[in-house]
Amino acid sequence: MRTAGLAMNDVWAHRVLRERGVETYRLEGVTAELGVMVESLDLKHRGKEENYRPYLHMTGELRSVTPAKALPFGISQVTYSPGQGEKVDAFYEFDDQQLVVLAGKGYFTSGFAVPEQVTGIEWELPATADMLVLAPSGAQAEGDAPVVFTQIHDIGGLGIDLESSGYDLAGYFADHSKDGVPRAEAVVDARGLKARSDAINSLFTEDELGLDTEVKEVVGAPVPEAAPAADGMSARLQQIEAEIAAEREQYQTERASTEDTTENLYRERVAAALQTAKEQEEPLVPPVPAREAQRDLNLDLDLGLEEQEQESRRREVKPAPSLDELKRQVAQRAADLDFGEDGEQSLGS
Repeated sequence: MRTAGLAMNDVWAHRVLRERGVETYRLEGVTAELGVMVESLDLKHRGKEENYRPYLHMTGELRSVTPAKALPFGISQVTYSPGQGEKVDAFYEFDDQQLVVLAGKGYFTSGFAVPEQVTGIEWELPATADMLVLAPSGAQAEGDAPVVFTQIHDIGGLGIDLESSGYDLAGYFADHSKDGVPRAEAVVDARGLKARSDAINSLFTEDELGLDTEVKEVVGAPVPEAAPAADGMSARLQQIEAEIAAEREQYQTERASTEDTTENLYRERVAAALQTAKEQEEPLVPPVPAREAQRDLNLDLDLGLEEQEQESRRREVKPAPSLDELKRQVAQRAADLDFGEDGEQSLGS
């Protein structure tokens, strides 16, 4: 019996495993044969440690799983609809005898290529799989079928060869030993052709240069006399002089029209003087080190002036005289006044 399959990572598979009282059959490591629709086949090479040994990389889509022995409930094959199967990557290894065949068919020539007839068809590849079979709900129910979940081992890196798959892919390659050239010579020829092409290729197309039309018109027509280069230069110089003279005349006309106007007088006499005064008033900003030095000098001067002012204040402030000193000063002042009066009388007499 054939039945549709689901992947083991499907959400229903986890629900079936969690449910109790559900009849299931779990099979591990089942030998099976995969039906894979091959989409692409590329010729690759191993690394330097394996002497760049060639191999084939195949990619495709899983379409069926056929177990070697029938599954419970008589299931003989599990199928998948197009677009529903998992992606398969397989790597085909050539044995030594197959490599000899490939070399004889021109493997080392530039025309050697993978055959196209091996893609777009379904391959049968060996594999192992784990399967989970969900029993139908009732044996007598019509239309009720078991559900099969599958998980293919190494589905992203199947290793196959002539012995395991039975496919001798070396026989599908066409013989290019006579119609091709060695790869080294092909590389040299390509480089030489590119060098020769670069040497003669122009930076401009024929349309840009106008060769399509100009060449046809020039052929058979008399060659016109070329104008002397000096005449062309003189005409250009005259044109430039005329433009300069026109600009000078326009400037003089504009200046004459605004010579006696209020705006012109203000700009020449008032605005110019204000600008000059403003420039003189603006102090010159010294650089940062100079400003710091000036600030230190001003600080020293301020400290010196402050000390001198305090000293002068100390000199000006005198203690208040005592009573005896005050009496003595008054008596001295009175005596001075008496002496002045006596002197005047003596002078008068």
